[in-house]
Amino acid sequence: MERLLRLALRHFIHAGNLRVTTAGGAVFTFGDGSGPPVAIRFTTRAAQCGVLFDPELKFGEAYVDGTMIVEQGTIADVLSVVFAQRRDGKPPLWARPQWLIRYFYRRLRQFNPPKRSLRNVAHHYDLDGQLYALFLDADRQYSCAYFETPDQTLDDAQIAKKRHLAAKLLIEPGDRLLDIGCGWGGLALYLAEMCKARVTAVTLSAEQLAFARGRASERPPTKDIDFRLQDYRDVPERFDRIVSVGMFEHVGVGFYDVFFRKCAALLENDGVMVLHSIGRSEGPNVTNPWIAKYIFPGGYIPALSEVLPAIEKAGLLVTDIEILRLHYAETLKAWRQRFLAHRDTVERIYDVRFARMWEFYLAAAEMAFREQAMMVFQIQLTKRQGVVPMTRDYMIREAERLRAAEGRQRPPLRLAGE
Repeated sequence: MERLLRLALRHFIHAGNLRVTTAGGAVFTFGDGSGPPVAIRFTTRAAQCGVLFDPELKFGEAYVDGTMIVEQGTIADVLSVVFAQRRDGKPPLWARPQWLIRYFYRRLRQFNPPKRSLRNVAHHYDLDGQLYALFLDADRQYSCAYFETPDQTLDDAQIAKKRHLAAKLLIEPGDRLLDIGCGWGGLALYLAEMCKARVTAVTLSAEQLAFARGRASERPPTKDIDFRLQDYRDVPERFDRIVSVGMFEHVGVGFYDVFFRKCAALLENDGVMVLHSIGRSEGPNVTNPWIAKYIFPGGYIPALSEVLPAIEKAGLLVTDIEILRLHYAETLKAWRQRFLAHRDTVERIYDVRFARMWEFYLAAAEMAFREQAMMVFQIQLTKRQGVVPMTRDYMIREAERLRAAEGRQRPPLRLAGE
């Protein structure tokens, strides 16, 4: 088995500097010697065997279980080397049979009717609220930030993301706006306060709903924002504007037609919608099995080639597409650094194994964006051609107007848990 592992890794690892110590004590070095050295050690032969035959699932499990130990560098450094070998998101050749099976059954695994969607959301978002307070920004934005400059702080980059989305929505005071998958309410509150929209915000997470309503209750009594525990498929009203950030990854490829048909039904004829989602640039694929099992059950990151046909069939017009590449890598780096700074607290809330699982998740996600073909897309949609201006200049003007308004209205930032 050691000979097979050595042969497989020698075939796969061409760049970098990786040292592997087997459970039997054999030491192998792989790569071209470039970059900082990293080293791992297997403590059981079962872990070696699992990683050899199903690396996409078993590598993460071995790290979380402690049967694969990082002896030099960090797990992020190790994953940087591993992810840099292939840019297409597919596993090495010897693990391709498992990939083909998963691709064949991907629609079944992403079958997300309302009740199953509710369970999937609870798995990830209804965790102890203290966890997210430890590593997110003060507004609890759990999606890609927009870094206007390389040295911008995470909090300012998340404010820039909200401003960027608001500029694309072309909101007029009093517009009825739907936020699909509102998280902890930060974007909805921003659009109500800064753009004077009348916001309906829906989520399937009871924890997020309670937190968002708590934040709304701290504001002066108003009817301009309504947080609901509701599936987007059950929303009855029509809206002038629709926004969805970080929710589309949970829809499932078999429900794209349902999603966009519903959005078309909800959107007024002169309305504007902006969809913000993680995407993949290499074409249709499968959800990483470790992520699907432990982090985001039922989730899938789409290729644009899977999204655009569903938009067309729903009768919506694409008026703008923007691709954000390394913004999420930088967002995830900031989250991972904050998470590790509070690792002791995470272990007290949960346990050591949970802390390793989330460290692996954040590191793997970061390296997928930094080393592979993952990105974020923002698609602006309308029903008619003349709803938005012919050029993109209006986005810059609106963003600057909002920036000036923020300076007059923004309250002091507080920690996310406060």
